[in-house]
Amino acid sequence: MSSKQEPFISYSRPDITDQALSEAALSFYHQLDERRSCRDFSNRAVSKSVIETVIKSAASAPSGAHKQPWTFVAVSNAILKKKIRDAAEIEEREFYENRATEEWLKDLEPIGTDWRKPFLETAPWLIVVFKKTYNVEDGQKTKNYYVQESVGIACGFLIAAIHQAGLVTLTHTPSPMNFLADILERPENEKPFLLLPVGYAASDAEVPNLKRKPLDEIAVFLE
Repeated sequence: MSSKQEPFISYSRPDITDQALSEAALSFYHQLDERRSCRDFSNRAVSKSVIETVIKSAASAPSGAHKQPWTFVAVSNAILKKKIRDAAEIEEREFYENRATEEWLKDLEPIGTDWRKPFLETAPWLIVVFKKTYNVEDGQKTKNYYVQESVGIACGFLIAAIHQAGLVTLTHTPSPMNFLADILERPENEKPFLLLPVGYAASDAEVPNLKRKPLDEIAVFLE
């Protein structure tokens, strides 16, 4: 038998009743509706195998021409985490004190954020997502397609997987983020996209009491 990979394989999902379908969809919604961005982390250890699994879940996302233009760098090393925190707080302080408009700062007030980012050291893991603007194969550049969209979808999968596992995370995007590529020694074709601290919520963790927009404000059904 040839070992060559076939271009297409059969695909089907198990048949399911309408009631079971509705229950499954509702259960998943309720799980995700409990998700919150958390800034208060415990330093309790999380096994590497769990982080590997949530990254594999993220990498199951669709991508343009199946190029999979992403790299997930998982950091638990305390020295690297401190370097990342120090560099991030330089950029964040500049943002809060000089770059952000008054309107932007006012919109951030209900969330209670500032330039200090202790979670970058407290969380047992940092997952830094890099987008691959192009690939390098046999020394030659090859094109990736819909990179921004593909990596964004993968990050959504990753956040959902982290929540499903029973952990918390926070989307952190210090601007600019080029220091991440330098600290983590990533190649030229990889650009930082998102930083996610990952771990357990602290025992005294608090999150803003935010409300999500109702369905009739975010969706349109044309039947």
